[in-house]
Amino acid sequence: MQTPPPHTPGPAETPLPRQTRAFIVLVALLQGGLLYAAEWSSTHTSGPLAALGPRVCWYTLVLTVPSMLLLSVQQLHDRRLWQHVAVVSAVFAALAGWAAWSATGAPGLESHKLLTPFGLSVAAGLFVALPWLQHRQQHGRWRAAYTALFEHAWQNALTLALALLFVGVCWMVLSLWASLFALVNITFFRSLFHEDPFIYLATGTMAGLGILIGRTQHRAVQVMRQILFAICTGLLPLLACIALLFALTLPLTGLQALWQTRSAAAILLCMVFALVLFANAVYQDGRAQPPYPRWLRRVVEAGLLSLPLYAGLAAYAVALRVAQYGWTGERFWGATLTLVAVAYALGYAAAVMRPQRGRWLGHLSSSNIALSWLVIALAVLVNTPMLDPYRIVVGSQTRQLLARTGTVNPDAERDDLEFLRFDNGRRGYQALQSLRATPAFAKDARRSKRLDQVLARQQRWEMEAAPDTLLRARISDPDALRTHLAVATGSKAPAPNWWQALAQGKLDADGCLQPDRECIVSSQDIDGDGQDDALLCEVSDRFGVSCFLYTRDAQGWYEVDTLQSFPKRRQDQEALREAVRHGRLTIHHRRWPDLQFPGAGQMHIAPPATARIREQRP
Repeated sequence: MQTPPPHTPGPAETPLPRQTRAFIVLVALLQGGLLYAAEWSSTHTSGPLAALGPRVCWYTLVLTVPSMLLLSVQQLHDRRLWQHVAVVSAVFAALAGWAAWSATGAPGLESHKLLTPFGLSVAAGLFVALPWLQHRQQHGRWRAAYTALFEHAWQNALTLALALLFVGVCWMVLSLWASLFALVNITFFRSLFHEDPFIYLATGTMAGLGILIGRTQHRAVQVMRQILFAICTGLLPLLACIALLFALTLPLTGLQALWQTRSAAAILLCMVFALVLFANAVYQDGRAQPPYPRWLRRVVEAGLLSLPLYAGLAAYAVALRVAQYGWTGERFWGATLTLVAVAYALGYAAAVMRPQRGRWLGHLSSSNIALSWLVIALAVLVNTPMLDPYRIVVGSQTRQLLARTGTVNPDAERDDLEFLRFDNGRRGYQALQSLRATPAFAKDARRSKRLDQVLARQQRWEMEAAPDTLLRARISDPDALRTHLAVATGSKAPAPNWWQALAQGKLDADGCLQPDRECIVSSQDIDGDGQDDALLCEVSDRFGVSCFLYTRDAQGWYEVDTLQSFPKRRQDQEALREAVRHGRLTIHHRRWPDLQFPGAGQMHIAPPATARIREQRP
């Protein structure tokens, strides 16, 4: 193992004045209060933060600007610090405004699917940009040595980790406090600690104190960093060996298995970023001597040389999915991460191929500096109109919808329309509206009807309509019912009096009597009594099939039972619907009848499939 170089105090270790320490705690407390204000406004219909758009901007600024301030402030009168606050506020306000515009504009949008990637991407961009801002704040220039950037980045990461740990420990102590007094029926503290104002303000104060500890207890942070680096130093050769072993296995197993999974790209990217992270922890700022003997360094270098293979396979996996099914939000963000992974893989492989005399992996520092600007640029561009992911996604999915010809699978198209309507924000909703005027939908009554139904919905998962609503909309004419309900292929239609009973509302099937539902009816003797029964199945259900079984006696038709089948896999759901449409029904009569003793209820015999297996006893 390497011996760390003599420690020299860096800029991050400059003692904080008393005023600055108090300022850090007060800003964190204010941050908690501002977050509570947004939470309170979200539950009230009036106020400037009642709508989602203003809240997105509010949350973005409250979470980013004070956090940057807490990690960077040294002197309260530092002019460069306040310049950075102004610039960061303006940039993130613009990004938040665009995100708010994209995530709103129609009822029922699943905004979290847009805002979660937005939050993660801007957080990553700020974390990577923060060392550059901190360096300029202290030295007055943007040009920075890798050593300074390295110190700032790891100091920020460990400070945030320490603050998170401190918050967790504090809440554990408060929980113990509340539980202890609850033992003697004093529940005041438990009630207090569950109040939203207390939660936000207390958590903000705890976070501020945790950051203050991380920024003042330099020796403790240094010890944490050395322990972490020692762990990474021990695990990097193992990770490199795993990477090499997998790469050598691929010619024997082939690549087909990779493309048959949905997680190949994610796992490959995890391998790339794990190697990058561990290599950075071992390389540190590049001044220390190599921690491994020569032969082990060659193993690590070989592992780094395999990075382009992993990144290339991940890129191909993402490209394969895009070519097959078009762009989605997940695939766009996967492609963005893959682009970053490819850049890191090529940079680290180049550092191995271009050795520097006297320094192991000497060009790693220049690669990291260049790649940090790539990450910052991507974090900004993907949240602007220039590289708007949802413009790309919506355009791709719309082209696929318009390219479909011939018989269109109604269930698959409904899923695609719902994806555009609810998962892609304002752009997806506008794209659906524009589809109305296209010949593919305007000239196809069924596709146009599906499109209008999806556009009219106020939320993705709508509750079943009320019984009185179904009653008003139901088809009540027997002849219209014969046109509306399709008879299963190879089956005969039920008797005329069944249609009459259904139209008159004597049979409980209002769902199938709605004009927008697809139901299949068949008639056959199911119970073996010599007369045909009727089976009415709704196949327009999202997750499977619901059937109603009817039979008749001297008083007429009546419902016997309701049967349902909801397979887990979408392919099985589609196969089930097709089986119902084509009348592929098999009747399995029970071997064992029910038993009953006088004065007791019926006992059902249901032997398990393993009834013939007997436990062997000594």
